[in-house]
Amino acid sequence: MSHTVTLFKPCELQPGDKIRIVGSKRGGDWEVIKVGDIKMTLRCPVSGKEMTWDRFCYFMDKKKNEPWPLNSPLDKKE
Repeated sequence: MSHTVTLFKPCELQPGDKIRIVGSKRGGDWEVIKVGDIKMTLRCPVSGKEMTWDRFCYFMDKKKNEPWPLNSPLDKKE
């Protein structure tokens, strides 16, 4: 069976990147200072305040006619 599925892919951010977060309590403009496997550090260009958070930035895409869930018994072809 096929569904419309929303896919999330982590953003590949680099130190020095300028980003704008929209629609979040962390919204606004930020400069990327450090990116690790789990945490990222951002700096506000106005106040200079640095914040370290779990990585939370993702690209989103919607795909139609996708199998869902993956690896269900019905998806296996024998």
